[in-house]
Amino acid sequence: MVVGNRPFVIVVYDVEQRRVGKVCQYLRRFLNWVQNSAFEGELTESQLKRLKHGLRGLIDPEHDSVYIYRLPAGSVVYREVLGLERGSTEAVIE
Repeated sequence: MVVGNRPFVIVVYDVEQRRVGKVCQYLRRFLNWVQNSAFEGELTESQLKRLKHGLRGLIDPEHDSVYIYRLPAGSVVYREVLGLERGSTEAVIE
């Protein structure tokens, strides 16, 4: 799959149990849920900036971690799923 003119973003997180629901709901506003604690999709730079700002307000940096991977616009993205595919990929794969 070749992504469009926006960076392809993968977000994975490990947060304390009491914040998992809030972080998950927040990320669903921007990206596609693909696995427990994993989201992916294309974002504009301004969307990515808003996403990061919102996450900073939801997590405790002393106990939680969020990893954000960015692939440049126009990159080829290969994703292979072994086993059960949990999240819908309709909006990701064209």
